[in-house]
Amino acid sequence: MDKLNHYRQIIQKFLCDYSRRRSNDHIDSQTIFDETRDHYQVVNVGWDSDQRVYGCVIHLDIKNNKIWLQYNGTEIDIAQKLVDLGVPKNDIVLGFQAPYRRQYTDYAIS
Repeated sequence: MDKLNHYRQIIQKFLCDYSRRRSNDHIDSQTIFDETRDHYQVVNVGWDSDQRVYGCVIHLDIKNNKIWLQYNGTEIDIAQKLVDLGVPKNDIVLGFQAPYRRQYTDYAIS
């Protein structure tokens, strides 16, 4: 299996597992996968008492054969989870970090 398809499978499995654990009777944790453009998200939709819940919780992209962590609204270290799943650190970009700061991380610059 080529690297791109392998990364797609890793991302989708991770996000599906996360989403399954987070959904409940009132809030649906939905996965959104765009394999054509390689955008992957988890979005929460529902109600908490009388408060509307809607928003992106996790956003990952694949660009130039690297996984870009665009947004992490969780307490999980998603980059480390990806490493644990077999993705090398030099193939993970912390997209939420300013480009000039990425050089100080253990991950790819871009």
